[in-house]
Amino acid sequence: MAVHPSVIVFDVNETLSDMSPMGQRFADAGAPAHLAKQWFASLLRDGFALSTTGDSAGFAAVGAEILAPMLDAAGVAQPEEAARRLASSIGDLPLHPDVVDGVRALRAAGYRLVTLTNGSAKVSEALFASAGIRDEFERLLSVEEAPAWKPHPGAYAYAAEACGASPGELLLVAVHPWDIHGARRAGLHAAWINRGGGTYPSYFAAPDLTVASVGELRGALG
Repeated sequence: MAVHPSVIVFDVNETLSDMSPMGQRFADAGAPAHLAKQWFASLLRDGFALSTTGDSAGFAAVGAEILAPMLDAAGVAQPEEAARRLASSIGDLPLHPDVVDGVRALRAAGYRLVTLTNGSAKVSEALFASAGIRDEFERLLSVEEAPAWKPHPGAYAYAAEACGASPGELLLVAVHPWDIHGARRAGLHAAWINRGGGTYPSYFAAPDLTVASVGELRGALG
């Protein structure tokens, strides 16, 4: 299917940022490295639950509150302080190696680039500024200003309105199938970044495009 978006909307956490260092950070704090993935999945779960009931809360606040008892159970000293530190450290993660050149290629091709993250816009600001690509993005959008977290339809409608475009003019780019599903159901196009070579779930709405990296997206769009 030919896809001709005017605005490319990037998810941030895991899609652009490389969260693999979080395991070592957990280990350095005295917790099992695998707890990082469990924590992030729990954070998304509770954010989705809030969205389902029409409520919302800040990503960092939810993340720290979920993490503190996990760290306490793992025997970490001063778990609340450690939880706040680890949750906030998402803001200084590196970008995936394919991101910088891929983003610059898309911007050079004339696409409008924005983000739509369940996290904080300040995190996006820090990530992109340190990588030298902040100016490639027109706007850094966050669900902090939306009715609910993604994949609630209100989050995608907020992005379209903020960009002054119809949903069909937007292409969401994400590694998360649940995000792709939400975008497609909200009328957006979507591109799945399949870095791990996995299989897309059959029970979710399918992406318009599947690529292995951000760098492949420019060619896939033609």
